[in-house]
Amino acid sequence: MNFHQRTHKSHNAERAERYEFDIHTHTIASGHGSSATITDMAKAAGARNLKMLGISDHGPATPGGGRVSYFRNLKYAQRERLGIRMLYGAEANIVNSGGSLDLGDDVLKSLDYVIASMHHPIMKPGSAEENTDTYINAMKNPYVSVIGHCDDARFPVDPFRLFAAAMENHVLLEINNSSLSPEGYRGDTRYTDLVLLNLSVHFSYPVLFSSDSHGTKHVGDFTYAAEAARLAGVPRNLILNCSAESLLGFLAEK
Repeated sequence: MNFHQRTHKSHNAERAERYEFDIHTHTIASGHGSSATITDMAKAAGARNLKMLGISDHGPATPGGGRVSYFRNLKYAQRERLGIRMLYGAEANIVNSGGSLDLGDDVLKSLDYVIASMHHPIMKPGSAEENTDTYINAMKNPYVSVIGHCDDARFPVDPFRLFAAAMENHVLLEINNSSLSPEGYRGDTRYTDLVLLNLSVHFSYPVLFSSDSHGTKHVGDFTYAAEAARLAGVPRNLILNCSAESLLGFLAEK
């Protein structure tokens, strides 16, 4: 039985799990793959029985992504929508090997959290050593909270160095459900994800599940991330999505 067959069998078990939030989601402001408004996303979060939702639209270097003014004004957005506690962040693009982002610190500091990711065609993939160095440089930005889809096989990494740097810089590494999905387009991400999950257990350092939902369809869906975590024996207390307050505490320490 392969990974996705096991995952299909465990889908009902994943639904029975209690996850309280999803903070890697995209609205129409990301410019592709979604026509959903923030309110639409809050409705979807409520339908999935989430307590908290984070909106993290793509930064301005993404074709059609959010403009700087959009992110600058998120600090004025509603803190609760339809009974869902709201966080407002960004999936900022890493734009060079030095780890620079496509949003300035003046904007980043006004957000609740920042996911830093590498995307085509903004970044050209390097070697595993070069890509790892780039991610580590991005982590050094005090406003970066999460490294996004660092399992992308097109941007290979050294997961051991990456995890050590995440702990040192108080940054979360996400287990991206979209990457692990059979419809995923980032290549075979399972090895990197399983290494990261095993390191989480070994060092008792938490990980973050992310849907990476573009629109409402997959908000709060961690089916494949949860199965990978079960394979690695990750306890619930190391999966931050099980407690909204634990995430807020982690961000406050940042």
